[in-house]
Amino acid sequence: MMRFFFLLFTIIIIFNNCYALNLSDLWVGEAASKRRQLVSVKSDDFMISSAHPLASRAGQEIMAKNGNVIDAIIAAQMVLNVVEPQSSGIGGGGFLLYYDAKNNNYKYYNGRETAPQKSYDTMFLDKNNKPENFLDALQGGKAVATPGLLKMLKAAHDDYGKLPWQDLFKPAINLARNGYEVDHRLYVNLKRAQYLKNFSQTANLYLDDKGKPFKIGTIIKNEKLAQTLESISKNGIKPFYEGDLAKKIINKINNSKINPGFMTLSDLKNYKIKKGVPICAKYRKKYKICSMSLPSSGGITILQILGMLENFDLSKYSPNSLEAIHLISEATRMAYEDRNKYIGDNNNVPINKMLDKNYLKKRGKMIDIKKAAISFNPGNLIDNDNITKNIKNNESSETTHMSAIDKNRNAISFTSSIEYFFGSALSVEGFLLNNHMTDFSFINKIGNKKVANAVAPFKQPRSSMSPTFIFDNNKLIMTLGSPGGPRIIQYVVKTIIASLDWNMDIQEAISLPNFTVLNNVIELESGTNIVKFAKILRKMGHKVHVKDQVSGIHAIKITKDNKLIGGADPRRSGVAIGSIK
Repeated sequence: MMRFFFLLFTIIIIFNNCYALNLSDLWVGEAASKRRQLVSVKSDDFMISSAHPLASRAGQEIMAKNGNVIDAIIAAQMVLNVVEPQSSGIGGGGFLLYYDAKNNNYKYYNGRETAPQKSYDTMFLDKNNKPENFLDALQGGKAVATPGLLKMLKAAHDDYGKLPWQDLFKPAINLARNGYEVDHRLYVNLKRAQYLKNFSQTANLYLDDKGKPFKIGTIIKNEKLAQTLESISKNGIKPFYEGDLAKKIINKINNSKINPGFMTLSDLKNYKIKKGVPICAKYRKKYKICSMSLPSSGGITILQILGMLENFDLSKYSPNSLEAIHLISEATRMAYEDRNKYIGDNNNVPINKMLDKNYLKKRGKMIDIKKAAISFNPGNLIDNDNITKNIKNNESSETTHMSAIDKNRNAISFTSSIEYFFGSALSVEGFLLNNHMTDFSFINKIGNKKVANAVAPFKQPRSSMSPTFIFDNNKLIMTLGSPGGPRIIQYVVKTIIASLDWNMDIQEAISLPNFTVLNNVIELESGTNIVKFAKILRKMGHKVHVKDQVSGIHAIKITKDNKLIGGADPRRSGVAIGSIK
C-alpha cells in the first residue's frame, strides 16, 4: 500500500495538470515472451508513442502546454535516459526525421556518434589478427564513440523548438531525483548484463550490495543524473562538449580499467551534427517512403526491399501467410547482400544504382515463389570494384524509437541508441556511455578488398536505424520506426506492408508476428501462429530458427479527416498517448 501511494505521489508531482492515464497502464512491463494486448489510440490534437509510459506522458505534458513536437520528443528522450537507461541517452546518438507541416517539407538530423581521431582500422583485431570477441570488445573505453545526441537535439530545438530548453528537462530531473520503479524489462536486461558488476559506478546505480539487479518494484534514484540534466538545462550543451563534464567523460573513457580508450577533448568539442534530406522512393506508384540516408543502411535497404516486392501483388496474400513470409524474406536476403557490401559512411555508395527501379525489378524477378534460392550475390554496381561485403552483423537490439505528431501536424520519427545493453557499461555523472565503435566492422579487409564499414577517424559507423515517414500523394500519413539492430529494417518493412498492402489497423500492423532474415536464416517469432510454417519453409530450402523478436515499433497515422491513430509495440513497455477530452 505504501508503494502505491509513493507511486501516486511521484506521478502527481511530475505530471501535475496532465491528462489522466490509468496507473496499471503506466507500470505494466513485459519480457519478449509476455506480449500485451493493445488497441489503437485515437486523438484529435496530438500524439506521442514511445518505449516507456513515463516518456510518452512527458511528451504529452509538453504538447498540452502548447509545446510542439520537437519540444515533446526532447522531454521524452530525457525521461528515457532515466527510466530506460539500457537503450539510449545523452551518452549516445541517433537519427531524427522532422516534418514541417506549414511548408510541407522534411529534413533529417544526423546525431550519429563518430570515431575518435586516434581510431584505426585494426583496433578490434587481437594479436593474432583475428576479430575480438564482441562481448569483450563492447565493454570499456575503446568501444565509446563521440556522442552526438545532445548536439542533435539542441540543433533541432534551435531550429524549431517553441518552449524554453530548460523546461523540457523538468520531468526527467524529477524522476531521477524522486525515483522510479524498476519494471520487468529493465530487471530482465540487468540480469542479462552480468558484467555491470565490473564497473563500480554503474553497479552502484542498478545493482544491490550483493551485485544482484534491483528487483521489480524497487525505487531507483539517480541524483547525479538529476544534477547533470539540471546543468544541461540551465547552461546548454557546452559543459558536455567543452566544460568540466567533458573532462570527466574523457577521463572515464581513457582510464577505464577494461579496454581503455583514446578519445580527446578535441573529439568532443569538434563534433558536428549533419542535416540533410531523407532518402525517398515511390511504392506502388501511389506512396512515397522517406527514411534515413547514410550512414544508416536503413532507408536504402527498406526501399530496396519494397522495390523488389513491387513485382508481386502482396494484397492477394493474407498477413501471416506462408507466401508473404517467403517473398518478403527472399527480397530481404537480396537487399542485405547489397547492404553488407556497399553501405558505409563514405562517398562511394552507389545509392542511385541501388534504388534504380529497373535494377530492383530485375532483382525481384530472381525470386522463385515456390522455393528459396541457395544463395544470392550482391549486385554488380561499381566499376573497378575494390570492396567486399562484411558478413557479420554486430548491432544490438537495445535501441529506442519514438514517433510524435503535434496539433499543427508537424511530425517526428526519432531513433536513438547507446548500442548494446547499457552501452559500454561505463557511466559518468549518472549516465551511460555508448559502445557504438563496435558497430564498425572488426575486420578492415578481406583478401585485397576493403570493407565499406571499416573503422576510420571521424567516420560514423553503419547503422540500421530507420526513422521513416510515409506520404500518400505528398500528404504525410504515417511516422514510424523501431529498435532492433540489423532487424530494424525488417520490422519497419513489415509494418509498412501490413498498413499499405493489407490495410491493417496500425496497432494490428505493429502486433503482427515478426519474421526476419539474418545471415540467410529466417527467424520466426516464438509463441506466434507463424511458427507452424517452419517445417514447410525448410522444405522450400530456407534455414529457419524460432526465437524471440524484440521489436519496439512505435507508429502514428494521420487519417483522411486529419485525426491521429497511434500504436505501440506489445513486446516492450511503451504506449501511445494523445490528448484526452
